[in-house]
Amino acid sequence: MTDRSAWAERKRRWKVERLDPALARTPVPEHSFRTLGEIELEPVYGPWLDIDADRIGLPGEAPFTRGIHPSGYRSRLWTMRMFAGFGAAEDTNARFKDLLAAGQTGLSIAYDMPTLYGYDADDPEAEGEFGTCGVGVSSLADMEVLLDGLPLDRVSTSMTINSPAAPIWAMYIVAAEKAGFPRAMLEGTTQNDILKEFIAQKEFLFPPEPSMRLVSDTIEFGTRELPRWNTVSISGYHIREAGSTAVQELAFTIADGMAYVEAAIERGLRVDDFAPRLSFFFNSHSDFFEEIAKFRASRRIWHKLMTERYHAENARSTWMRFHTQTAGVSLTPQQPLNNLTRVAIQALAAVLGGTQSLHTDAYDEALAVPTAEAALLALRQQQVIAEETGVTGTVDPLGGSWFVESLTDEVERQAWAYLDEIDRRGGMVKAVVEGYPQREIAEAAYRFQREVDERERRIVGVNAYVDQREVTTVPVLDVPPGSLENHMARLERTRRERDAAAVEGALMGLREAAARPGSSDSNLMPHFIRCASAYATLGEMCGVLRGVFGEYREPVGV
Repeated sequence: MTDRSAWAERKRRWKVERLDPALARTPVPEHSFRTLGEIELEPVYGPWLDIDADRIGLPGEAPFTRGIHPSGYRSRLWTMRMFAGFGAAEDTNARFKDLLAAGQTGLSIAYDMPTLYGYDADDPEAEGEFGTCGVGVSSLADMEVLLDGLPLDRVSTSMTINSPAAPIWAMYIVAAEKAGFPRAMLEGTTQNDILKEFIAQKEFLFPPEPSMRLVSDTIEFGTRELPRWNTVSISGYHIREAGSTAVQELAFTIADGMAYVEAAIERGLRVDDFAPRLSFFFNSHSDFFEEIAKFRASRRIWHKLMTERYHAENARSTWMRFHTQTAGVSLTPQQPLNNLTRVAIQALAAVLGGTQSLHTDAYDEALAVPTAEAALLALRQQQVIAEETGVTGTVDPLGGSWFVESLTDEVERQAWAYLDEIDRRGGMVKAVVEGYPQREIAEAAYRFQREVDERERRIVGVNAYVDQREVTTVPVLDVPPGSLENHMARLERTRRERDAAAVEGALMGLREAAARPGSSDSNLMPHFIRCASAYATLGEMCGVLRGVFGEYREPVGV
Protein backbone atom coordinates (compact mmCIF):
# COMPACT_ATOMS: atom_id res chain seq x y z
CA MET A 1 0.00 0.00 0.00
CA THR A 2 1.46 3.40 -1.04
CA ASP A 3 1.66 6.30 1.39
CA ARG A 4 -1.09 8.10 -0.53
CA SER A 5 -3.45 5.16 -0.45
CA ALA A 6 -2.69 4.62 3.23
CA TRP A 7 -3.60 8.23 3.90
CA ALA A 8 -6.77 7.87 1.84
CA GLU A 9 -7.83 4.92 4.00
CA ARG A 10 -6.97 6.87 7.14
CA LYS A 11 -9.11 9.77 5.91
CA ARG A 12 -11.99 7.37 5.19
CA ARG A 13 -11.87 6.03 8.76
CA TRP A 14 -11.61 9.56 10.15
CA LYS A 15 -14.76 10.57 8.27
CA VAL A 16 -16.73 7.57 9.51
CA GLU A 17 -15.46 7.59 13.07
CA ARG A 18 -15.03 11.30 13.80
CA LEU A 19 -16.47 13.69 11.20
CA ASP A 20 -19.86 12.06 10.61
CA PRO A 21 -20.69 11.73 14.34
CA ALA A 22 -19.65 15.35 14.90
CA LEU A 23 -21.91 16.53 12.07
CA ALA A 24 -24.77 14.44 13.42
CA ARG A 25 -24.52 16.33 16.71
CA THR A 26 -24.02 19.76 15.12
CA PRO A 27 -25.24 19.92 11.51
CA VAL A 28 -23.80 22.64 9.28
CA PRO A 29 -25.33 24.07 6.08
CA GLU A 30 -23.52 22.59 3.11
CA HIS A 31 -23.87 25.78 1.04
CA SER A 32 -21.48 27.54 3.44
CA PHE A 33 -18.51 25.65 2.08
CA ARG A 34 -18.06 27.03 -1.39
CA THR A 35 -15.72 29.72 -2.59
CA LEU A 36 -17.15 32.93 -3.99
CA GLY A 37 -16.55 31.28 -7.36
CA GLU A 38 -18.71 28.29 -6.46
CA ILE A 39 -15.82 25.83 -6.03
CA GLU A 40 -16.87 23.16 -3.51
CA LEU A 41 -14.52 22.85 -0.54
CA GLU A 42 -13.61 19.64 1.24
CA PRO A 43 -13.60 19.64 5.06
CA VAL A 44 -9.89 18.82 5.07
CA TYR A 45 -7.02 18.42 2.61
CA GLY A 46 -4.03 16.17 3.06
CA PRO A 47 -1.32 13.90 1.61
CA TRP A 48 -3.86 11.60 -0.06
CA LEU A 49 -4.15 14.24 -2.80
CA ASP A 50 -2.29 13.93 -6.09
CA ILE A 51 -0.20 17.11 -5.89
CA ASP A 52 2.50 17.40 -8.56
CA ALA A 53 5.58 18.83 -6.85
CA ASP A 54 7.24 19.53 -10.21
CA ARG A 55 4.41 21.90 -11.17
CA ILE A 56 4.85 23.71 -7.87
CA GLY A 57 8.59 24.04 -8.39
CA LEU A 58 10.69 26.75 -6.78
CA PRO A 59 10.41 30.55 -6.92
CA GLY A 60 11.81 31.98 -10.13
CA GLU A 61 11.58 28.58 -11.78
CA ALA A 62 9.17 27.65 -14.57
CA PRO A 63 6.19 27.36 -14.56
CA PHE A 64 6.45 30.10 -11.89
CA THR A 65 3.69 28.83 -9.60
CA ARG A 66 5.66 30.21 -6.66
CA GLY A 67 6.56 33.54 -8.26
CA ILE A 68 8.65 34.94 -11.08
CA HIS A 69 11.50 36.15 -8.86
CA PRO A 70 13.65 33.71 -6.86
CA SER A 71 14.00 36.09 -3.91
CA GLY A 72 10.36 37.23 -3.74
CA TYR A 73 9.99 40.30 -1.53
CA ARG A 74 13.20 39.59 0.38
CA SER A 75 15.18 41.83 -1.98
CA ARG A 76 12.45 44.16 -3.24
CA LEU A 77 8.95 44.92 -2.00
CA TRP A 78 6.00 45.27 -4.31
CA THR A 79 5.38 48.76 -5.72
CA MET A 80 2.90 50.64 -3.55
CA ARG A 81 0.87 52.42 -6.18
CA MET A 82 -2.19 54.30 -4.92
CA PHE A 83 -4.81 55.18 -7.52
CA ALA A 84 -5.44 58.93 -7.34
CA GLY A 85 -6.98 61.72 -9.33
CA PHE A 86 -9.63 64.33 -8.73
CA GLY A 87 -10.58 67.77 -9.95
CA ALA A 88 -8.09 69.83 -11.90
CA ALA A 89 -4.51 68.87 -12.66
CA GLU A 90 -3.26 71.10 -9.82
CA ASP A 91 -5.34 69.19 -7.27
CA THR A 92 -4.06 65.78 -8.36
CA ASN A 93 -0.45 66.95 -8.63
CA ALA A 94 -0.61 68.03 -5.00
CA ARG A 95 -2.12 64.66 -3.98
CA PHE A 96 0.69 62.80 -5.79
CA LYS A 97 3.35 64.82 -4.02
CA ASP A 98 1.72 64.13 -0.65
CA LEU A 99 1.55 60.37 -1.36
CA LEU A 100 5.19 60.24 -2.51
CA ALA A 101 6.22 62.06 0.67
CA ALA A 102 4.24 59.47 2.67
CA GLY A 103 6.17 56.56 1.13
CA GLN A 104 4.25 55.67 -2.02
CA THR A 105 6.63 54.18 -4.60
CA GLY A 106 4.64 54.54 -7.84
CA LEU A 107 2.09 56.88 -9.38
CA SER A 108 -1.35 55.84 -10.64
CA ILE A 109 -3.49 58.37 -12.48
CA ALA A 110 -7.29 58.21 -12.36
CA TYR A 111 -8.98 60.24 -15.10
CA ASP A 112 -12.45 61.74 -14.97
CA MET A 113 -15.36 60.60 -17.13
CA PRO A 114 -15.01 63.22 -19.89
CA THR A 115 -11.36 62.24 -20.33
CA LEU A 116 -12.17 58.52 -20.29
CA TYR A 117 -14.71 59.10 -23.05
CA GLY A 118 -12.48 61.38 -25.12
CA TYR A 119 -14.30 64.68 -24.53
CA ASP A 120 -12.95 68.08 -23.57
CA ALA A 121 -14.25 69.49 -20.32
CA ASP A 122 -16.33 72.16 -22.10
CA ASP A 123 -18.11 69.68 -24.37
CA PRO A 124 -21.88 69.51 -23.67
CA GLU A 125 -21.48 65.75 -23.15
CA ALA A 126 -19.14 66.47 -20.23
CA GLU A 127 -21.45 68.76 -18.29
CA GLY A 128 -21.49 67.98 -14.57
CA GLU A 129 -18.80 65.30 -14.78
CA PHE A 130 -15.56 67.25 -14.49
CA GLY A 131 -13.17 65.86 -11.90
CA THR A 132 -15.70 63.81 -9.96
CA CYS A 133 -13.98 60.42 -10.38
CA GLY A 134 -10.52 61.48 -11.51
CA VAL A 135 -8.46 64.28 -12.97
CA GLY A 136 -9.63 66.16 -16.04
CA VAL A 137 -7.11 66.31 -18.91
CA SER A 138 -8.18 68.17 -22.04
CA SER A 139 -4.79 68.98 -23.58
CA LEU A 140 -1.03 68.87 -23.12
CA ALA A 141 -1.32 72.00 -20.98
CA ASP A 142 -3.19 70.00 -18.34
CA MET A 143 -0.72 67.12 -18.52
CA GLU A 144 2.17 69.54 -17.97
CA VAL A 145 0.55 70.82 -14.79
CA LEU A 146 -0.34 67.27 -13.66
CA LEU A 147 3.28 66.10 -13.94
CA ASP A 148 4.96 69.29 -12.74
CA GLY A 149 7.80 68.59 -10.33
CA LEU A 150 7.26 64.81 -10.22
CA PRO A 151 10.40 62.62 -10.34
CA LEU A 152 9.56 60.72 -13.54
CA ASP A 153 13.12 59.37 -13.65
CA ARG A 154 12.64 57.62 -10.29
CA VAL A 155 8.99 56.49 -10.20
CA SER A 156 6.86 54.64 -12.69
CA THR A 157 3.43 55.92 -13.67
CA SER A 158 0.32 53.85 -14.29
CA MET A 159 -2.54 55.41 -16.24
CA THR A 160 -6.02 53.93 -16.10
CA ILE A 161 -7.40 54.86 -19.49
CA ASN A 162 -8.52 52.71 -22.40
CA SER A 163 -10.28 54.02 -25.52
CA PRO A 164 -8.35 57.34 -25.53
CA ALA A 165 -5.19 55.69 -24.19
CA ALA A 166 -3.07 56.49 -27.25
CA PRO A 167 -3.62 60.29 -27.30
CA ILE A 168 -3.35 60.55 -23.51
CA TRP A 169 -0.11 58.54 -23.58
CA ALA A 170 1.17 60.87 -26.31
CA MET A 171 0.47 63.84 -24.03
CA TYR A 172 2.38 62.13 -21.20
CA ILE A 173 5.37 61.43 -23.45
CA VAL A 174 5.50 65.00 -24.76
CA ALA A 175 5.09 66.53 -21.29
CA ALA A 176 7.83 64.28 -19.88
CA GLU A 177 10.23 65.13 -22.69
CA LYS A 178 9.56 68.86 -22.28
CA ALA A 179 10.43 68.42 -18.59
CA GLY A 180 13.76 66.80 -19.50
CA PHE A 181 12.91 63.08 -19.30
CA PRO A 182 13.69 61.26 -22.58
CA ARG A 183 10.98 58.81 -23.67
CA ALA A 184 13.38 55.85 -23.68
CA MET A 185 13.87 56.17 -19.92
CA LEU A 186 10.21 56.52 -18.97
CA GLU A 187 8.72 53.71 -16.89
CA GLY A 188 5.06 53.01 -16.46
CA THR A 189 1.93 51.32 -17.70
CA THR A 190 -0.99 52.34 -19.86
CA GLN A 191 -4.03 50.23 -19.11
CA ASN A 192 -5.12 50.34 -22.76
CA ASP A 193 -7.17 47.11 -22.51
CA ILE A 194 -10.07 47.76 -24.83
CA LEU A 195 -11.47 44.22 -24.87
CA LYS A 196 -12.41 44.33 -21.19
CA GLU A 197 -14.27 47.57 -21.93
CA PHE A 198 -16.52 45.69 -24.34
CA ILE A 199 -16.80 42.85 -21.81
CA ALA A 200 -17.33 44.70 -18.55
CA GLN A 201 -16.69 48.40 -17.99
CA LYS A 202 -18.35 49.69 -21.21
CA GLU A 203 -16.16 52.79 -21.63
CA PHE A 204 -15.64 52.10 -25.34
CA LEU A 205 -15.64 54.68 -28.13
CA PHE A 206 -14.93 52.90 -31.40
CA PRO A 207 -15.89 49.50 -32.85
CA PRO A 208 -13.74 46.48 -31.91
CA GLU A 209 -11.61 46.35 -35.07
CA PRO A 210 -10.25 49.93 -35.04
CA SER A 211 -10.02 49.74 -31.26
CA MET A 212 -7.72 46.73 -31.59
CA ARG A 213 -5.72 48.65 -34.19
CA LEU A 214 -5.05 51.41 -31.65
CA VAL A 215 -3.80 48.86 -29.13
CA SER A 216 -1.51 47.30 -31.77
CA ASP A 217 -0.18 50.76 -32.64
CA THR A 218 0.77 51.42 -29.02
CA ILE A 219 2.42 48.00 -28.60
CA GLU A 220 4.47 48.53 -31.76
CA PHE A 221 5.42 52.10 -30.89
CA GLY A 222 6.33 51.25 -27.31
CA THR A 223 8.44 48.28 -28.39
CA ARG A 224 10.51 50.56 -30.58
CA GLU A 225 10.58 53.82 -28.64
CA LEU A 226 9.79 53.19 -24.94
CA PRO A 227 11.49 49.91 -23.99
CA ARG A 228 10.69 50.31 -20.27
CA TRP A 229 6.98 51.02 -20.70
CA ASN A 230 4.17 48.45 -20.35
CA THR A 231 1.94 49.42 -23.25
CA VAL A 232 -1.02 47.24 -22.17
CA SER A 233 -2.16 46.30 -18.69
CA ILE A 234 -4.49 43.41 -19.43
CA SER A 235 -7.16 44.03 -16.89
CA GLY A 236 -9.27 41.48 -15.09
CA TYR A 237 -10.06 43.95 -12.35
CA HIS A 238 -13.10 45.45 -14.07
CA ILE A 239 -14.28 42.03 -15.21
CA ARG A 240 -14.42 41.05 -11.55
CA GLU A 241 -16.06 44.32 -10.54
CA ALA A 242 -18.80 43.57 -13.10
CA GLY A 243 -19.67 40.41 -11.16
CA SER A 244 -17.51 37.63 -12.57
CA THR A 245 -16.14 34.76 -10.53
CA ALA A 246 -12.42 34.46 -9.83
CA VAL A 247 -12.10 31.78 -12.52
CA GLN A 248 -13.94 33.91 -15.09
CA GLU A 249 -11.76 36.90 -14.24
CA LEU A 250 -8.63 34.82 -14.76
CA ALA A 251 -9.76 33.08 -17.95
CA PHE A 252 -11.22 36.12 -19.70
CA THR A 253 -8.22 38.28 -18.79
CA ILE A 254 -5.77 35.76 -20.18
CA ALA A 255 -7.92 35.36 -23.30
CA ASP A 256 -7.75 39.14 -23.80
CA GLY A 257 -3.97 38.90 -23.47
CA MET A 258 -3.87 36.19 -26.12
CA ALA A 259 -5.80 38.46 -28.49
CA TYR A 260 -3.27 41.28 -28.03
CA VAL A 261 -0.34 38.91 -28.53
CA GLU A 262 -1.86 37.59 -31.75
CA ALA A 263 -2.62 41.11 -33.01
CA ALA A 264 0.98 42.20 -32.39
CA ILE A 265 2.35 39.11 -34.13
CA GLU A 266 0.04 39.79 -37.07
CA ARG A 267 1.48 43.33 -37.17
CA GLY A 268 4.87 41.70 -37.75
CA LEU A 269 6.43 41.90 -34.29
CA ARG A 270 8.39 39.02 -32.80
CA VAL A 271 6.80 37.73 -29.62
CA ASP A 272 10.01 38.17 -27.62
CA ASP A 273 10.28 41.79 -28.73
CA PHE A 274 7.05 42.88 -27.04
CA ALA A 275 5.81 40.17 -24.65
CA PRO A 276 8.24 41.05 -21.81
CA ARG A 277 6.49 44.42 -21.51
CA LEU A 278 2.94 43.06 -21.27
CA SER A 279 1.50 43.28 -17.78
CA PHE A 280 -1.73 42.26 -16.09
CA PHE A 281 -4.09 43.78 -13.53
CA PHE A 282 -6.13 41.61 -11.17
CA ASN A 283 -8.74 42.09 -8.49
CA SER A 284 -8.16 40.76 -4.98
CA HIS A 285 -11.56 39.91 -3.54
CA SER A 286 -12.61 38.67 -0.13
CA ASP A 287 -12.29 34.89 -0.57
CA PHE A 288 -8.77 34.78 0.80
CA PHE A 289 -7.51 31.41 -0.42
CA GLU A 290 -9.34 31.47 -3.75
CA GLU A 291 -7.60 34.74 -4.61
CA ILE A 292 -4.18 33.34 -3.72
CA ALA A 293 -4.89 30.26 -5.82
CA LYS A 294 -5.97 32.47 -8.73
CA PHE A 295 -2.72 34.44 -8.67
CA ARG A 296 -0.61 31.27 -8.52
CA ALA A 297 -2.59 29.60 -11.33
CA SER A 298 -2.27 32.70 -13.53
CA ARG A 299 1.49 32.33 -13.73
CA ARG A 300 1.28 28.68 -14.70
CA ILE A 301 -1.29 29.26 -17.43
CA TRP A 302 0.54 32.23 -18.98
CA HIS A 303 3.85 30.36 -19.00
CA LYS A 304 2.29 27.41 -20.78
CA LEU A 305 0.60 29.60 -23.39
CA MET A 306 3.67 31.68 -24.12
CA THR A 307 5.99 28.70 -24.48
CA GLU A 308 3.74 26.15 -26.18
CA ARG A 309 1.41 28.30 -28.28
CA TYR A 310 3.47 31.40 -29.04
CA HIS A 311 6.94 29.79 -28.86
CA ALA A 312 8.54 32.50 -26.74
CA GLU A 313 12.22 31.92 -26.12
CA ASN A 314 12.93 34.78 -23.71
CA ALA A 315 11.97 33.69 -20.18
CA ARG A 316 10.68 37.22 -19.42
CA SER A 317 8.10 36.78 -22.18
CA THR A 318 6.58 33.97 -20.15
CA TRP A 319 6.33 35.91 -16.90
CA MET A 320 2.89 36.79 -15.61
CA ARG A 321 3.62 40.21 -14.08
CA PHE A 322 0.63 41.82 -12.46
CA HIS A 323 -0.67 44.74 -10.46
CA THR A 324 -3.44 44.10 -7.95
CA GLN A 325 -6.17 46.29 -6.53
CA THR A 326 -8.40 45.34 -3.66
CA ALA A 327 -12.04 44.79 -4.53
CA GLY A 328 -13.93 48.05 -4.79
CA VAL A 329 -17.14 46.12 -5.38
CA SER A 330 -16.80 44.52 -1.94
CA LEU A 331 -16.84 47.88 -0.13
CA THR A 332 -20.07 48.85 1.54
CA PRO A 333 -21.54 52.25 2.41
CA GLN A 334 -23.16 50.54 5.40
CA GLN A 335 -20.76 50.43 8.37
CA PRO A 336 -17.98 51.83 6.14
CA LEU A 337 -15.23 51.33 8.72
CA ASN A 338 -15.63 47.59 8.17
CA ASN A 339 -14.01 48.21 4.79
CA LEU A 340 -10.68 48.69 6.54
CA THR A 341 -10.73 45.03 7.54
CA ARG A 342 -11.87 43.86 4.11
CA VAL A 343 -9.09 45.78 2.37
CA ALA A 344 -6.37 44.54 4.74
CA ILE A 345 -7.33 40.91 4.16
CA GLN A 346 -7.59 41.38 0.39
CA ALA A 347 -4.21 43.12 0.32
CA LEU A 348 -2.62 40.31 2.30
CA ALA A 349 -3.99 37.78 -0.22
CA ALA A 350 -2.40 39.77 -3.06
CA VAL A 351 0.95 39.79 -1.27
CA LEU A 352 0.82 36.07 -0.49
CA GLY A 353 -0.13 35.52 -4.16
CA GLY A 354 3.00 37.31 -5.35
CA THR A 355 1.79 40.60 -6.83
CA GLN A 356 4.33 43.02 -8.31
CA SER A 357 2.41 46.15 -7.29
CA LEU A 358 -0.62 46.89 -5.18
CA HIS A 359 -3.32 49.49 -4.68
CA THR A 360 -5.39 49.36 -1.52
CA ASP A 361 -8.86 50.91 -1.68
CA ALA A 362 -9.77 53.53 0.87
CA TYR A 363 -12.58 52.73 3.28
CA ASP A 364 -14.72 55.62 1.97
CA GLU A 365 -14.64 54.63 -1.72
CA ALA A 366 -18.16 53.21 -1.61
CA LEU A 367 -19.28 56.81 -1.06
CA ALA A 368 -16.96 58.99 -3.17
CA VAL A 369 -13.43 59.56 -4.37
CA PRO A 370 -11.23 59.01 -1.28
CA THR A 371 -10.31 61.86 0.99
CA ALA A 372 -6.60 62.48 1.50
CA GLU A 373 -6.81 61.02 5.01
CA ALA A 374 -8.54 57.83 3.84
CA ALA A 375 -6.04 57.38 0.98
CA LEU A 376 -3.13 57.76 3.40
CA LEU A 377 -4.64 55.16 5.73
CA ALA A 378 -4.99 52.76 2.78
CA LEU A 379 -1.30 53.23 1.99
CA ARG A 380 -0.43 52.61 5.64
CA GLN A 381 -2.23 49.24 5.44
CA GLN A 382 0.27 48.13 2.79
CA GLN A 383 3.15 49.45 4.83
CA VAL A 384 2.01 47.55 7.92
CA ILE A 385 1.80 44.32 5.90
CA ALA A 386 5.27 44.95 4.49
CA GLU A 387 6.99 46.01 7.67
CA GLU A 388 5.23 44.33 10.59
CA THR A 389 3.70 40.97 9.64
CA GLY A 390 6.74 38.95 8.58
CA VAL A 391 5.05 37.66 5.42
CA THR A 392 7.85 39.02 3.24
CA GLY A 393 10.47 36.93 5.01
CA THR A 394 10.02 33.81 2.87
CA VAL A 395 8.98 33.33 -0.76
CA ASP A 396 5.50 31.88 -1.35
CA PRO A 397 4.92 30.93 2.30
CA LEU A 398 1.76 28.97 1.42
CA GLY A 399 3.49 26.85 -1.22
CA GLY A 400 3.02 23.16 -0.46
CA SER A 401 -0.16 23.68 1.51
CA TRP A 402 -2.42 20.79 0.52
CA PHE A 403 -5.42 23.10 0.43
CA VAL A 404 -3.74 25.92 -1.51
CA GLU A 405 -2.14 23.58 -4.04
CA SER A 406 -5.38 21.68 -4.58
CA LEU A 407 -7.32 24.91 -4.99
CA THR A 408 -4.68 26.27 -7.39
CA ASP A 409 -5.05 23.13 -9.51
CA GLU A 410 -8.84 23.44 -9.56
CA VAL A 411 -8.81 27.14 -10.47
CA GLU A 412 -6.38 26.37 -13.27
CA ARG A 413 -8.48 23.46 -14.53
CA GLN A 414 -11.63 25.55 -14.68
CA ALA A 415 -9.82 28.46 -16.35
CA TRP A 416 -8.50 26.16 -19.08
CA ALA A 417 -12.06 24.97 -19.71
CA TYR A 418 -13.07 28.57 -20.43
CA LEU A 419 -10.02 29.13 -22.64
CA ASP A 420 -10.84 26.02 -24.65
CA GLU A 421 -14.40 27.26 -25.15
CA ILE A 422 -13.14 30.66 -26.32
CA ASP A 423 -10.82 28.91 -28.78
CA ARG A 424 -13.79 26.92 -30.05
CA ARG A 425 -15.62 30.21 -30.69
CA GLY A 426 -12.77 31.57 -32.79
CA GLY A 427 -10.86 33.61 -30.22
CA MET A 428 -11.64 36.36 -27.76
CA VAL A 429 -12.52 39.13 -30.21
CA LYS A 430 -15.21 36.97 -31.84
CA ALA A 431 -16.40 35.77 -28.43
CA VAL A 432 -16.76 39.37 -27.24
CA VAL A 433 -18.65 40.45 -30.37
CA GLU A 434 -21.16 37.64 -29.90
CA GLY A 435 -21.45 38.41 -26.17
CA TYR A 436 -20.19 35.13 -24.70
CA PRO A 437 -18.11 36.47 -21.77
CA GLN A 438 -20.69 39.16 -21.10
CA ARG A 439 -23.41 36.54 -20.62
CA GLU A 440 -21.22 34.38 -18.39
CA ILE A 441 -20.42 37.34 -16.15
CA ALA A 442 -24.06 38.44 -16.01
CA GLU A 443 -25.15 34.97 -14.89
CA ALA A 444 -22.47 34.87 -12.20
CA ALA A 445 -23.42 38.34 -10.95
CA TYR A 446 -27.11 37.40 -10.81
CA ARG A 447 -26.33 34.19 -8.91
CA PHE A 448 -24.21 36.05 -6.35
CA GLN A 449 -26.80 38.78 -5.81
CA ARG A 450 -29.56 36.20 -5.36
CA GLU A 451 -27.46 34.45 -2.71
CA VAL A 452 -26.92 37.77 -0.91
CA ASP A 453 -30.64 38.58 -1.08
CA GLU A 454 -31.48 35.14 0.34
CA ARG A 455 -28.71 35.48 2.96
CA GLU A 456 -26.83 32.45 1.71
CA ARG A 457 -23.89 34.82 1.31
CA ARG A 458 -23.54 36.96 4.41
CA ILE A 459 -22.06 40.45 4.24
CA VAL A 460 -21.42 42.16 7.54
CA GLY A 461 -23.46 45.31 7.92
CA VAL A 462 -25.57 44.55 4.83
CA ASN A 463 -27.47 41.33 5.51
CA ALA A 464 -25.72 40.22 8.70
CA TYR A 465 -25.10 42.07 11.98
CA VAL A 466 -27.14 45.02 10.77
CA ASP A 467 -27.59 47.78 13.34
CA GLN A 468 -30.35 50.17 12.34
CA ARG A 469 -29.31 52.60 15.04
CA GLU A 470 -25.75 52.89 13.85
CA VAL A 471 -24.80 56.20 12.26
CA THR A 472 -21.26 56.60 10.95
CA THR A 473 -20.46 59.99 9.50
CA VAL A 474 -17.75 59.76 6.85
CA PRO A 475 -16.34 62.93 5.28
CA VAL A 476 -16.86 62.93 1.51
CA LEU A 477 -14.45 64.56 -0.92
CA ASP A 478 -15.79 67.32 -3.14
CA VAL A 479 -14.01 68.82 -6.12
CA PRO A 480 -12.26 71.90 -4.67
CA PRO A 481 -13.97 75.22 -5.41
CA GLY A 482 -12.48 76.92 -8.44
CA SER A 483 -11.06 73.72 -9.97
CA LEU A 484 -13.46 73.67 -12.91
CA GLU A 485 -13.02 77.40 -13.49
CA ASN A 486 -9.21 77.06 -13.49
CA HIS A 487 -9.37 74.14 -15.89
CA MET A 488 -11.73 75.95 -18.27
CA ALA A 489 -9.57 79.08 -18.22
CA ARG A 490 -6.48 77.03 -19.12
CA LEU A 491 -8.37 75.27 -21.93
CA GLU A 492 -9.58 78.60 -23.36
CA ARG A 493 -6.08 80.08 -23.08
CA THR A 494 -4.53 77.04 -24.77
CA ARG A 495 -6.87 77.30 -27.74
CA ARG A 496 -6.26 81.04 -28.03
CA GLU A 497 -2.45 80.95 -27.83
CA ARG A 498 -1.57 77.81 -29.81
CA ASP A 499 -0.55 77.80 -33.49
CA ALA A 500 -3.86 77.12 -35.24
CA ALA A 501 -2.18 76.10 -38.50
CA ALA A 502 0.02 73.57 -36.68
CA VAL A 503 -3.02 72.10 -34.96
CA GLU A 504 -4.96 71.81 -38.22
CA GLY A 505 -2.00 70.21 -39.98
CA ALA A 506 -1.49 67.68 -37.19
CA LEU A 507 -5.16 66.75 -37.08
CA MET A 508 -5.25 66.38 -40.86
CA GLY A 509 -2.27 64.04 -40.72
CA LEU A 510 -4.04 62.00 -38.03
CA ARG A 511 -7.21 61.83 -40.14
CA GLU A 512 -5.35 60.67 -43.25
CA ALA A 513 -3.37 58.00 -41.37
CA ALA A 514 -6.48 56.72 -39.57
CA ALA A 515 -8.27 56.33 -42.91
CA ARG A 516 -5.56 53.95 -44.14
CA PRO A 517 -5.54 50.27 -43.08
CA GLY A 518 -3.72 49.62 -39.82
CA SER A 519 -0.04 48.82 -40.38
CA SER A 520 3.43 49.92 -39.36
CA ASP A 521 3.32 52.56 -42.10
CA SER A 522 0.12 54.07 -40.71
CA ASN A 523 0.88 53.75 -36.98
CA LEU A 524 -1.07 56.53 -35.32
CA MET A 525 1.18 57.14 -32.32
CA PRO A 526 3.55 59.58 -34.14
CA HIS A 527 0.48 61.53 -35.25
CA PHE A 528 -0.90 61.66 -31.71
CA ILE A 529 2.47 62.96 -30.50
CA ARG A 530 2.47 65.61 -33.21
CA CYS A 531 -1.10 66.60 -32.25
CA ALA A 532 -0.24 66.72 -28.55
CA SER A 533 2.87 68.83 -29.22
CA ALA A 534 0.71 71.32 -31.12
CA TYR A 535 -1.72 71.45 -28.15
CA ALA A 536 -4.57 69.83 -30.03
CA THR A 537 -7.14 68.83 -27.43
CA LEU A 538 -8.21 65.34 -26.53
CA GLY A 539 -11.69 66.05 -27.86
CA GLU A 540 -10.28 67.20 -31.19
CA MET A 541 -8.15 64.07 -31.60
CA CYS A 542 -10.94 61.71 -30.58
CA GLY A 543 -13.33 63.67 -32.80
CA VAL A 544 -11.10 62.88 -35.77
CA LEU A 545 -11.18 59.19 -34.86
CA ARG A 546 -14.94 59.22 -34.38
CA GLY A 547 -15.28 60.67 -37.85
CA VAL A 548 -13.11 57.93 -39.39
CA PHE A 549 -13.93 54.89 -37.25
CA GLY A 550 -17.47 55.68 -36.17
CA GLU A 551 -18.83 55.24 -32.64
CA TYR A 552 -19.68 51.81 -31.26
CA ARG A 553 -23.16 51.04 -30.02
CA GLU A 554 -23.50 47.78 -28.15
CA PRO A 555 -26.07 45.44 -29.74
CA VAL A 556 -29.21 44.77 -27.74
CA GLY A 557 -28.89 41.59 -25.71
CA VAL A 558 -25.09 41.62 -25.41
